[in-house]
Order: sequence, then structure tokens, then C-alpha cells
Amino acid sequence: MANKVLVINSSMIDEKASFSVALTKTFVKFYQEANPKDEIIHLNLNDLPMASITLTTRNFNNFFNQEDSDKYIDQLKSVNKLIFVTPMTNFNVTSMTKNYLDHVLVANKTFSYKYSKQGDAVGLLTKLKVQILATQGAPYGWYLWGNHAKYLEETWKFTGATVAPSILVCGTKVKEPHDNDVKLVIGTQSLEKGDSLVDLGPEKTMKKFEKYIKEAAKKF
Repeated sequence: MANKVLVINSSMIDEKASFSVALTKTFVKFYQEANPKDEIIHLNLNDLPMASITLTTRNFNNFFNQEDSDKYIDQLKSVNKLIFVTPMTNFNVTSMTKNYLDHVLVANKTFSYKYSKQGDAVGLLTKLKVQILATQGAPYGWYLWGNHAKYLEETWKFTGATVAPSILVCGTKVKEPHDNDVKLVIGTQSLEKGDSLVDLGPEKTMKKFEKYIKEAAKKF
């Protein structure tokens, strides 16, 4: 049976310069090769007015509405798989990602306390499988207190989704890295070190990591 796959891009970087976009294109290409019958749906948060709306006291009463909240919750429930893409921005996910999550993480719609025990929430997106594709300017380990990939993993697990090992491309802005600086992490495995990704650029970087990305895409 064919799957419906939602690809959400939250990178605000111009497409030609974006390591996140290059990573997404590479992953989706290999995924489609392995799953040619699956339907791919692209959602760019840059194009959604909803992704620019931040929850405040002034809009609290109408923030969760049919157009900005229920519409995207229903979309999540209509697909089997989600590929979520974000670069690190100020040691966290992008503001568009946070706004999107604020709209879809709604009690009794994507999670519930109704049937929980000891205060633990019950996730309602149990049919969803999630792949996080993340990038960051610094090499891995420089800002572990701002581990945006881990944040997204745990957030989607909270909703009941099954989460595949994240793919994290690191050091995209460091010109002269040390030889032991980690540049590619999948799950908890550090797979590549050294080399300046700034010199390689997005496309050549993904070519360098191609075998790892292809393997992950086939598993997803």
C-alpha cells in the first residue's frame, strides 16, 4: 500500500544556499527511488501566514481556529509519514517551526490527558512515522544545550508518532574546523569528521554524505 508523505520545510535560507534544502532534496530523491508509488506532499512554512503567527495574550482567544490549527492537524492525520526539516536558529528550531508546533500541539486533538496515568499524556498521532532532517552552523557538540534535532524528536514522540533516527548535518558555517569536529550525525552515531562544509557548499556536502542519507531514506 502506498504511503502519503508530508515534507515540511522550515528553513528561511535562500534555496540555493540552504544546506537544509539540499539535504531534503537528497533524502526525498532516495526515498522516492525506494518507494516510487508513495505520494509526496510539500509544505513550505515560509508560504503560510499561520507560521508567522506567534501566540500572545492579544490573540490567545482566536489562535486555535479552523484555518490555522485544525486544517494542519487534519493534514497530519491524513498522512502516514512526515519529513520535518529545520536548520538551527539561535540554538533552537526556527520561529516558523515553533509557530507551526504551537498550532498543531493541541490537547484532545494530537495528544490527550483523558486516558493517561500519573499525568503522562497519551499521543494521538500513533499512525505517523517521522524523519527529522536538521542542520546547524556549528560542529556537533558546540551547543548541545540547544539540540534542536533532539527537541523535535521528543516533541513528535510526545504526540505518539514513531520517530526515525534524525539526520543532522553540522558545521555548515565554520570555515576552519578541527579535524575531530563532527559533521554528520544520524541518531546517536557520529559518522563524519573534518573538512570545511563552507568550502564544499550544500550540493557537494550532500554528495559527500550520500551513502548515509541513502541508507536512512531506504529505511524510512
